[in-house]
Amino acid sequence: MTDQDLEGSASAQASSGGRIKFIVGGLLIVAAIIYLIVTSTQASAQYFLTVDELADLKGSEIGRDVRVSGAVIGDTVAYDPETLTLKFTVAHVPGDNSEIEAQGGLGKVLYDAVNDPDRARIEVVYIGPKPDLLRHEAQAIMTGELGEDGV
Repeated sequence: MTDQDLEGSASAQASSGGRIKFIVGGLLIVAAIIYLIVTSTQASAQYFLTVDELADLKGSEIGRDVRVSGAVIGDTVAYDPETLTLKFTVAHVPGDNSEIEAQGGLGKVLYDAVNDPDRARIEVVYIGPKPDLLRHEAQAIMTGELGEDGV
């Protein structure tokens, strides 16, 4: 074998080794992207609990962060600008879009929830600036800690 033959085979091996590293690196990047997409989709699949679902947990969520959806009962909204304390009550609204549509749409469901005294309700206490969109018959999605008193 000549020196040229040895140099040619060495550069061919280096070239194919670099190509393999490039392919493996690319596959790892693609796998990481797929993993991030799948985990973020699973994490956001359940946006909130309904008031009824929270009541069914029978206190197992006390002291833990929860996200709850409900219809704001406008007469209960009380805000103290000095202490930035906002208190209001929300009534149960179904969490399933097909159920909401079957009942006549979101507007009708919110109206019915607020005007039905038999619906499950929870009181909410929030410390901070009053949200501009908080009004009677609005859907509110709250994130916070459930207290022992159910607030």
